[in-house]
Amino acid sequence: VQLQASGGGLVQAGGSLRLSCAASGRTFSSYAVGWFRQAPGKEREFVAAISWSGGSTYYADSVKGRFTISRDNAKNTVYLQMNSLKPEDTAVYYCAADFTIATIRAEYDYWGQGTQVTVSS
Repeated sequence: VQLQASGGGLVQAGGSLRLSCAASGRTFSSYAVGWFRQAPGKEREFVAAISWSGGSTYYADSVKGRFTISRDNAKNTVYLQMNSLKPEDTAVYYCAADFTIATIRAEYDYWGQGTQVTVSS
């Protein structure tokens, strides 16, 4: 499966953005998808994940209550709605896919390119 992340940009603190992760391949609905982010000088960290059916979701504590992950398998797309953005959310955001939902980067075999999110104070 090939993944394409989009939707990043520059937003003021308190604002919102919606990221999209579009996938190619007819079996996309079989894959769990995770979002990760990497700020300059820091390790890539888990943000959110969703199971193949959308029935299970996981969030990092830092984004819980502000971010929502969802998917539309008919459109082969996973979304990350980000509200109440903070300057510390600034990072390159990546989507990843694998057969099992996970919060660990090493569990994902397929990665898209990143999309930059910048939150100004």
